[in-house]
Amino acid sequence: MGPLIVNEIISPNTNFLIAFFIGIAFGFILEQNGFSSSRRLAGMFYGYDTTVLKVFFTAAITGGLALLFMSLFGWIDLSYIYINPTFLWSAIGGGVIMGAGFIMGGYCPGTSFCAAAIGKIDALAFIGGIFIGIFAFAEGYPLWESFYKAEFMGSPLLSDWLGLSRGVLMLLIILVALAMFWVGEWAEKKFARKDYTINQR
Repeated sequence: MGPLIVNEIISPNTNFLIAFFIGIAFGFILEQNGFSSSRRLAGMFYGYDTTVLKVFFTAAITGGLALLFMSLFGWIDLSYIYINPTFLWSAIGGGVIMGAGFIMGGYCPGTSFCAAAIGKIDALAFIGGIFIGIFAFAEGYPLWESFYKAEFMGSPLLSDWLGLSRGVLMLLIILVALAMFWVGEWAEKKFARKDYTINQR
């Protein structure tokens, strides 16, 4: 729970308990919004259901605005937020593998567990593939370690990379999101399928 542990506001055990309930709530919300459906998730790639795009852009805007305003009000110090280091080629390679798995299996790792929790067999098969992939990566790590660590870029911020202030970048992201929402609505009409409705789960 971020700074709550290091400042001894809550204990590690309480942290795990809170995380447990947050995880349950997150899974419940995913399932209730149809994210346990491989057809809905794969629909993003085929254009007939762009719910995933809308949800992720909305989450990015909400989180970004929250951090921006909390920083402006002095409620949070952004310099203390950990940013994963960037290894360019492994990020690109991982993105390609993740995207291919997503479109073929119809799930991402999180949604596969959500679907498995309600008994979907295809999700269980997908989870099996996840563990096979983890095992293969770990066992074969010496073979692709150099690729994995290639093009280390530190922990750059998009705002710094583009030479923009955080506020201007956030505005641009909002504008891009609005444009993508419009594209999503257009795609759902353009690529609508007779055997599928947006609310279908």
